[in-house]
Amino acid sequence: MSSLSPPPIPMELHAGNRKKLLESIRRQLSSSNRSLDGFVLLQGGEEKNRYCTDHTELFRQESYFAYLFGVREPDFYGAIDIGSGKSILFIPRLPDDYAVWLGEIKPLSHFKETYMVDMVFYVDEIIQVFNEQFKGSGKPLLYLLHGLNTDSSNFSKPASFEGIDKFETDLTTLHPILAECRVIKSSLELQLIQFANDISSEAHIEVMRKVTPGMKEYQMESMFLHHSYMYGGCRHCSYTCICATGDNSAVLHYGHAAAPNDRTFEDGDLALLDMGAEYHFYGSDITCSFPVNGKFTSDQSLIYNAVLDAHNSVISAMKPGVNWVDMHKLAEKIILESLKKGSILTGDVDDMMVQRLGAVFMPHGLGHFMGIDTHDTGGYPKGVERPKKPGLKSLRTARDLLEGMVITVEPGCYFIKALLFPAMANATTSKFFNRETIERFRNFGGVRIESDLVVTANGCKNMTNVPRETWEIEAVMAGGPWPPTK
Repeated sequence: MSSLSPPPIPMELHAGNRKKLLESIRRQLSSSNRSLDGFVLLQGGEEKNRYCTDHTELFRQESYFAYLFGVREPDFYGAIDIGSGKSILFIPRLPDDYAVWLGEIKPLSHFKETYMVDMVFYVDEIIQVFNEQFKGSGKPLLYLLHGLNTDSSNFSKPASFEGIDKFETDLTTLHPILAECRVIKSSLELQLIQFANDISSEAHIEVMRKVTPGMKEYQMESMFLHHSYMYGGCRHCSYTCICATGDNSAVLHYGHAAAPNDRTFEDGDLALLDMGAEYHFYGSDITCSFPVNGKFTSDQSLIYNAVLDAHNSVISAMKPGVNWVDMHKLAEKIILESLKKGSILTGDVDDMMVQRLGAVFMPHGLGHFMGIDTHDTGGYPKGVERPKKPGLKSLRTARDLLEGMVITVEPGCYFIKALLFPAMANATTSKFFNRETIERFRNFGGVRIESDLVVTANGCKNMTNVPRETWEIEAVMAGGPWPPTK
């Protein structure tokens, strides 16, 4: 059961996002003495079939289009008239037999009301509408979305339609402005991200309570998906679930098609579950690590508490103006200090930091922006350089924190043979390893603890609500309440 139910979806959220973009692009154009006549034009996502078959894959809207218009359906276009501020949706003209197979063909007025836009037309009217609405001189100017996603290294796809060559187009102005708009979340956006966190937190706890040795990893995934959809209305996940146990928990992106959460886990294994539900495009990203039998061993506690101390220390230090690279280094240092206390490492921790030993145990970045995409936009705007050193180069942002950013805090400590063995053989880093102790951890796997934080005026707020202390996890797995009763 669940104490939650899906909240109403406020379309005012997307109207607010459009207003934010409009103000930003007008400011940019005015500062460079450019005309305010023209249109922002985005093409929504297209419905696709599975290869050559007639099996239609479950559609999820393109993220920038979702941000501005909140449209669930495929094959739309959306525009904003920069001069007047009016919003326009262009919908596909559906064939008559759509009503037989797929349901009622809704009128234009339905989409105008549902999505709170000023005007709605059909896609085949796009040329006519732009020509009629354009108030400037010469050809109408279209600002199209084209730019680099710094997480994927892919480029966003600019809108295209038959006859676009009849217009002037700008491929450089829109992308950096719109990407930056998505970095600071509005109160309505935060409400949806909070719900995604609430239902995901609840689902993680449900898995903790039901897991027993001898199950399959995918059964944990199934429990999570069921709970978040059954009680949260979350048809989509933010990303492919990672349900790693034993040595698999040292595989950072486990759960993909070649490693599909299919191991049978055993008494004594540690589980690393990285799963987050998505609600109306807005996501969550939560990782819990725990022993599948409900009781931490001393070695599991050592590594777990090293990561938890890093997680908690970063959260305590976060506030506007703090640099994210410094937060990553703080997490690394705390983990290395804990490994030294546990006799896994030996020597000077500051020297380990100089030699980038932290990247051997935590090769990924400390966290990433989160919102409509799990790895949300704006990590590396113009002027922010990506660090080059091991571990640091994996950071998805190197920015200073700002109020209203949502960012994950996800330190980890892993025993990845592909990194550990070369470091133990390296002339400059081999001196740090206590070989006798580290042999115990050869097949340990890893621990990650991940929460979603919103940066506030004076610090940050944790949007994730799951047991984190070892005693809390053991109590919940033994059937105790969460939150614990006082």
